Amino acid sequence: MRVVAKFGGTSLGSGDRINRAADSIAAAVEDGHEIAVVASAMGSTTDDLLEEISFETDEADRAQIVSMGERTSVRMLKAALSARGIDAAFFEPGADGWPVVTDEYGEVDVEETQKRALEVAEDLDTTVPVITGFLAEGPDGSITTLGRGGSDTTAVMMGKYMDADEVVIVTDVEGVMTGDPHVVEGARNVGEISVDELRNLSFRGAEVVAPSALSYKGGNLDVRVVHYQHGDLLSGGTSIEGEFKNLVDLRERPLACLTIAGRAIRNQPGIFNHLSEALSESDINIDAVASGMDTVTFYIDEAEAERAENILHREVIARDELSSVTVDSPIAVVRVTGGELPNQPGIISEIVNPLAEERIHLQDIITSATSVALFVEWDDREKTLELTQDLF
Repeated sequence: MRVVAKFGGTSLGSGDRINRAADSIAAAVEDGHEIAVVASAMGSTTDDLLEEISFETDEADRAQIVSMGERTSVRMLKAALSARGIDAAFFEPGADGWPVVTDEYGEVDVEETQKRALEVAEDLDTTVPVITGFLAEGPDGSITTLGRGGSDTTAVMMGKYMDADEVVIVTDVEGVMTGDPHVVEGARNVGEISVDELRNLSFRGAEVVAPSALSYKGGNLDVRVVHYQHGDLLSGGTSIEGEFKNLVDLRERPLACLTIAGRAIRNQPGIFNHLSEALSESDINIDAVASGMDTVTFYIDEAEAERAENILHREVIARDELSSVTVDSPIAVVRVTGGELPNQPGIISEIVNPLAEERIHLQDIITSATSVALFVEWDDREKTLELTQDLF
């Protein structure tokens, strides 16, 4: 196999841990696998360096300073591999053969980076490249960075452009967990998770794999997260399945919009549970939910509208804090799903403005970490789909 192994700061946080990392790399090489390594700064080096920059500095000098953590890591890891008889070479920005290049706008130069990554990969049968994560080289040769979680981005990017079989993220957790083991009891490892699920969790605070990294994951590239104490790069941990696709999709069947009004619903514990449970017990699926201070709105299949209205009306009658239920249909929904949505300031206005210009009434808009759902009148569905597809 051809594998890109990324070692996070914790997994390189001491001499003993660097030895452990080098042992796992050497074992994989001795088993006949081609290994490329991406290294983060040791421990909390980057954060420590940033804290010490208490003076005015420009971005170029700042990047040079924070790059020292990764530069140290690759030298340490290369030395540990050489001590084990492994032919290794470290790569850093400015050196011959450095692969990660950005353009004049600070974006990754895909064509040049892919070309250079393949050149590095040509020697994988004889040499283990140890590449600084997080860092890139600008078109003028300056040091730039890939942003927070940049080492993950480097690793998955290199996996894609080196035609690797797998990227292994070595970190201080047992893979993706069912919950934060520092907060909840009984948290356990999730053997598999989809890239869509993980990206949503990542944008909502889960610090397992940087969201920016997963945009480089193709369907043919496996990505796995393992604990640094595991020792075996090629097994265990959590496997991240699939690929994240940009998609503009129109729901084929119309929806009905059921709105329940009540006094300060948002401040009434259990209201949402009672309403959704009533629908669930009658096997009515909820497509989407929106809430206000005095309303809860359920979007369901239009074919279930009359039955759902009767069910919710019974809840309204039974609870003093609820006032009335109303139904509007048919409603269409166009969903935009895209890995880069959260990183695009102003993206909501870019999606909505063309609809306003065409005098399309937007009934509702619901956003998640990586998607936007547009609810419009059924007769406006095709035009809404066309306008939205034009943007992406």
